[in-house]
Amino acid sequence: MKLASLTLAAAALLAAGGSAFAQAKEQFFPLLAYRTGPYAPNGTPWANGKQDYLKLINARDGGINGVKITFEECETGYATDKGVECYERLKGKTNTLFDPQSTGITFALTDKAPGDKIPLITVGYGLAASQDGGVFKWNFPILGSYWTGADVIIQHIGKKEGGLDKLKGKKIALVYHDSPFGKEPIPLLTERSKTHGFDLQLVPVTAPGVEQKAAWLQVRQSRPDYVLLWGWGVMNSTALKEAQATGYPRDKMYGVWWAGAEPDVKDVGDGAKGYNALALQHGADRNAKVVQDILKHVHDKGQGSGPKDEVGSVLYMRGLIIQMLGVEAVRRAQERFGKGKVMTAEQVRWGLENLSLDQKKLDALGFAGVMRPVSTSCQDHMGSTWARIHTWDGAKWGFSSDWYQADEAILKPMIRAAADKYAAEKKLQRRAPADCQS
Repeated sequence: MKLASLTLAAAALLAAGGSAFAQAKEQFFPLLAYRTGPYAPNGTPWANGKQDYLKLINARDGGINGVKITFEECETGYATDKGVECYERLKGKTNTLFDPQSTGITFALTDKAPGDKIPLITVGYGLAASQDGGVFKWNFPILGSYWTGADVIIQHIGKKEGGLDKLKGKKIALVYHDSPFGKEPIPLLTERSKTHGFDLQLVPVTAPGVEQKAAWLQVRQSRPDYVLLWGWGVMNSTALKEAQATGYPRDKMYGVWWAGAEPDVKDVGDGAKGYNALALQHGADRNAKVVQDILKHVHDKGQGSGPKDEVGSVLYMRGLIIQMLGVEAVRRAQERFGKGKVMTAEQVRWGLENLSLDQKKLDALGFAGVMRPVSTSCQDHMGSTWARIHTWDGAKWGFSSDWYQADEAILKPMIRAAADKYAAEKKLQRRAPADCQS
């Protein structure tokens, strides 16, 4: 490569995060993102939240116990092949973890992570079975999976109907992104439909979801009692517009937590009024202490990753939570392997597996009222299965339910069976008890 090309490449990498050249004295976070394509309206605030939190830790705290954070963003466009390319390019630099930011990319990296000894953090997405740390040593679906989310929605609908037994004979349609992401809740919903006697109708939508007329014609003809929307990006607002056009009541619609943010409803406005969605613990929160700290230490210094009025929005908050969990995994690892030292990715994996964020710690981090405590273990890589429902009132999201916890009596056998099946297919052995101590 010519000298001019090397110079240009270096400048581009520095512009990406001011930090591409991670050294042994720095904790390097690779940031997979999608700011282009049909998923950009949702991917951008998520990515901005992640960047801003890392900037906050450096600006406010001087790093993680004195260890500076560096990062580099890599654009995937939500495409699995590009995500894998980003992973291959950045895995040699990272000493921390990867947040694939896509279920499809997670599927592709799950086989790679053990050999590379790099943990994957998949907050609210990825493989539901990877909650089982006995098989999935390197995957961490912290806070929830699509099985826990689907379970909470069914619990909520059952409560509205006067009890889960009242679901017998009801029709519940799943309008889903025809991808690994959209298909993930189907096993849980199938299990619930057998238990409670409701008719589960599957309505796939071809990605990216800009054309849904055939799907909503099917909804109009079958007239389900409820519609679950498992969408992402432009698919969500398109679905709400189609529901409005076909006269399907939005208050009978329940979206996954990736279909319950401002970009999904703002272009629909009053047409989306009454629409419900899962909240992955948090909602929009412009008054949280962590948000105020970011405004003070990052945006007011001209270092914000995006527009100031986006700070505190639903997906932005999710970005903050994801990076907070990653940072706290490093901090937890330092408690065992050396405070103030740069951690390896293997040590960060231990930190992810031994997270213990009680309310006092969350409050100190500025997350009071944002999320519930979370505690992971060798066997449980999720740590919390709580969620709420929030509803769009035409102008803003507001919580419309109490907390629900996914039913472990249903989930645990399913997770164990799915993990065992994966282990058999991949010829893996369950981790020995001694491995949980190392």
